[in-house]
Amino acid sequence: MGSAGFPEEVAQEIRARYLETGHPFDLTIKQGCHLGDGYERGVTRFGVEGLVSQWDAAHVGISHEMNKLVRENKMRCHCLPQGVVVNLWREIAAGRPGLLTKVGLGTFVDPRNGGAKMNDVTDTEVVERVTFRGEEYLFYPSFPVQVALLRGTTADEDGNITFEHDGLINEGLSVASAAHNCGGIVIVQVERVTLRGTIKPMDVRIPGILVDYVVQATKTEACWQTQGTYYDPSFSGELRKPLDQIPPLPLDETKVIARRCAMALLPGGVTNLGYGMSAKVASIAAEEGCSDKVIFSAESGPIGGVPAPPPHFGNSYNASAIIEHNAMFDIIDGGGVDMTCLGMAQADEEGNINVSKVAGHPVGPGGFVDITQSTKNIIFCGTFMYKSKEVVEDGKLRILEQGKSRKFVRHVEHVTFSGRYAKPEQLILYVTERCVFRLLNGRMTLIEIASGVDLERDILANMDFMPDISPDLKQMDPGLFRETWGGLKAILGD
Repeated sequence: MGSAGFPEEVAQEIRARYLETGHPFDLTIKQGCHLGDGYERGVTRFGVEGLVSQWDAAHVGISHEMNKLVRENKMRCHCLPQGVVVNLWREIAAGRPGLLTKVGLGTFVDPRNGGAKMNDVTDTEVVERVTFRGEEYLFYPSFPVQVALLRGTTADEDGNITFEHDGLINEGLSVASAAHNCGGIVIVQVERVTLRGTIKPMDVRIPGILVDYVVQATKTEACWQTQGTYYDPSFSGELRKPLDQIPPLPLDETKVIARRCAMALLPGGVTNLGYGMSAKVASIAAEEGCSDKVIFSAESGPIGGVPAPPPHFGNSYNASAIIEHNAMFDIIDGGGVDMTCLGMAQADEEGNINVSKVAGHPVGPGGFVDITQSTKNIIFCGTFMYKSKEVVEDGKLRILEQGKSRKFVRHVEHVTFSGRYAKPEQLILYVTERCVFRLLNGRMTLIEIASGVDLERDILANMDFMPDISPDLKQMDPGLFRETWGGLKAILGD
């Protein structure tokens, strides 16, 4: 995730080898979440026409050169739920036929809605709809793995791999097991090499019996810990960062949204935070002195501490535990997370959410599909419109200019979350700076409105559908719109 676990120097050499000799070519790349920094590092290194013919991933939005080839129909591409991707490796490693799950039903992944295909040229099938014991499921078949490209911190002479300087363990063990048991090869890039017998057995995350080649990096930029930093020991758990060193967020509409989302936090509950704006909820909790009232988690494996916003997303400051990526999705899929806060690019009248394909641009769901189908309380968040000009002042929101385009549309372009498949017991909110909606009886229902906002002019006139309006329509807390809020302790219990 991000730069974590990606063998940057190996990728650079593969690209250079292809440009020089034309080999290797026609590769199929399989990955979990986004890999890279959004500029030049990561999987985007493989974005040369002919090198890769198929790309299957949970997130493809930040690998720009690869993404361009997908948009130009020069590469087949599927986007699958992140938990499915990272847990499918274990099925392959164990020789099982695939993964059977309800994750993805009713979304763009469902074969009835496109089967996860992200462009016109994609003609291969990677998911099937089946009936098992009278219930509907999706089946994700196993596939052979010829090569695993991985990264850790240290290797010994026997190829045992550790992750002590990494903020995430990722799913490296399962990937290595899958490739090895398929008769493939496993290549692991590391920062350093040590003598055999000097690594504690409990510190080994990938055993040497699975590793064919160790590549010791020669460039520091090949081993970045996150998208935005080479190394921060508070991400790897080697030091603890004073939370007052985390800078407070500036007062703007995104901070208002993050504060309103924080109001839905559950004392002592386990809360997952998504990418972008939703990750700011952890910063709000820290700023309000409430980080100890909630247990934050990230789908990449950290539990506890304060999840970091981009460009360090997926890592957590001062985590109390860091588990394997796929193990975290076992917890999520089984209902072990109490609340999640995730972004939204589009919403429609049935409560469907799209984050996976916007204006024809393939992005992918990341862990969005898995998390929303299994979590009890879901908060979707985002600005009400794209590129509005707004000012937050004196407990009010002042709209200077309406947005360039709408987020609340009649039908979303891609169904990443299906309102129809929402469970009756799920609490589902849609939080913006102008208002708050709740999914009630399959309908988007307006329940709160910001002070300074006109219902007709600023909300209804900028939606493609007419929502239900609660007879008990409330005003959003004016404190959310002030420089200092101080209201979260009262909500979570002092």
